Amino acid sequence: MQGKPWGRKSLEFKVHSLIDKVYKPLNLYIAWEKVRANKGSGGVDRVSIEDFEQNLPQNLEEIHRLLKEDRYLPQPVRRVWIPKLNGDKRPLGIPAVRDRVVQQALLNRMQRIFEPKFCDCSFGFRPGQSPHRAIEKVEEYLKTGCQWVVIMDPIIRTLC
Repeated sequence: MQGKPWGRKSLEFKVHSLIDKVYKPLNLYIAWEKVRANKGSGGVDRVSIEDFEQNLPQNLEEIHRLLKEDRYLPQPVRRVWIPKLNGDKRPLGIPAVRDRVVQQALLNRMQRIFEPKFCDCSFGFRPGQSPHRAIEKVEEYLKTGCQWVVIMDPIIRTLC
């Protein structure tokens, strides 16, 4: 296994339950800080970052309570269409701010567990990685004589 031990004596450790760690108030607050830093629009409820922040303690307490009681339900995602360079449009889903906080809180916990287990050649949705870095890695493999690319993103398949 690769990566950091995260304060453990061994890189191998078991995680028996995540949800109680996800809804910890400190984790929810840290998640909120990341959501606020990313900015963005509100979801279908039209609650903005600023609106959410006005009642921050109550909002985070409600998320905590609903997750703890196993009663949290995410809201539908607001669909907007973003223009592309070729004149077409692509769909973009915008979650509600509270759903973004929950997603970030879950990511905070799961990333510590799973990120150290990923291979260096894995690029999908990982911190510090990008499609450009994936293309560089494919080019490195091709220079060493590799001839096959397997289970890659469509943008890479068109380049190989």
